[in-house]
Amino acid sequence: MPTSRDYYDILGVGKDASVADIKKAYRKLAHKYHPDKGGTKEDERKFKEVQEAYEVLSDQQKRSAYDQFGKTGAQGAGGGPGGAGFGGFNPNDFNAQGFDFGNLGDIFEQMFTGGFGGGTRQRGPSRGSDLQMTVTIGFDEAVKGTTKELTIDRRTTCETCGGTGAAKGAKIVTCERCGGQGQVQVTRRTVLGTMAQVTECPECHGEGKRPEKPCPDCGGEGRKQKKETLTVEIPPGIDEGQTIRIQGAGEAGQRGAPSGHAYVIVHVKPSKMFERNGFTLGVTVPISFPQAVLGDRVEVPTATGKTELKISAGTQSGETFTIKGAGMPKLNAAGAGDLKVTVHVSVPKKLTAEEKRLVEELGKKEGPKPKKGFLDKLGL
Repeated sequence: MPTSRDYYDILGVGKDASVADIKKAYRKLAHKYHPDKGGTKEDERKFKEVQEAYEVLSDQQKRSAYDQFGKTGAQGAGGGPGGAGFGGFNPNDFNAQGFDFGNLGDIFEQMFTGGFGGGTRQRGPSRGSDLQMTVTIGFDEAVKGTTKELTIDRRTTCETCGGTGAAKGAKIVTCERCGGQGQVQVTRRTVLGTMAQVTECPECHGEGKRPEKPCPDCGGEGRKQKKETLTVEIPPGIDEGQTIRIQGAGEAGQRGAPSGHAYVIVHVKPSKMFERNGFTLGVTVPISFPQAVLGDRVEVPTATGKTELKISAGTQSGETFTIKGAGMPKLNAAGAGDLKVTVHVSVPKKLTAEEKRLVEELGKKEGPKPKKGFLDKLGL
């Protein structure tokens, strides 16, 4: 169910937030509330809220419509119901005193496009609708790339008539109702008075032609609903919320018109080991006290395996080293991002007598301890 909360509040950003700020806030919240972390129902609800907010604010067109008209405008900008025209006004919400408010949009369209002055608006067969779906993959799959199969329910070209909409042996003829114009004129009573309005012909759906005898399998539509398997190739380096477009994999167009496209939104499960920021990965590795003091070469994990890191003598706990090209593979490009390795010096909780003696000797050689009250002198 769509949220009623403000999208900017959901992501915790201001209305002047940049695309990078919005993406950063989304990643943080998606990681926090992701269903795969075994959260509560409330966490699941918040995750969906965050997704909804990000899908609008990360799209410049939808964000602009949302800023002007709210959620109705954003839905319209994305091709959904509601529309952004006339400030989000929906004439279907009103019906009073017998007036037909439901066609005000068409009336205004006729006024501004010259429809009342005659001429035709025949449009021909319509392109198929686009489809949107989601797929969730693991972090390792995002690193290496993967292939997923999704089951989709879409309108496909009718195999019986080949998409023509005509029964076997039947011809495609000029529509008798509109005379091939694709439009018919009707008189409607509206708030502006009785007006003649030109609308799409309901018989041929604006094409000006129709089957002499409709196909018995598709009823003349030329398309049938069918479940199919869609193979999605997910490239290495893909990030949370990114979309893959599969050209022509949407619904079939009317009577030979081009098919729509399929848009697959990819959700990536967070890694238990790495923190991701674009193509840069971050990881924390433990080192021993002697390694920190004397220096050493340690083995560290990378996105694709392991590598060796040189620890300099005198390394402090929390210090970060950069390994070039050991991060996330770059999407649709050569190379990879960097790996940021933060070291944590592990202090043993228990020492043998010999270890304790050596540490005490080291402490004596390091010089006298700070005098009592030195923190006060520093203002701490």
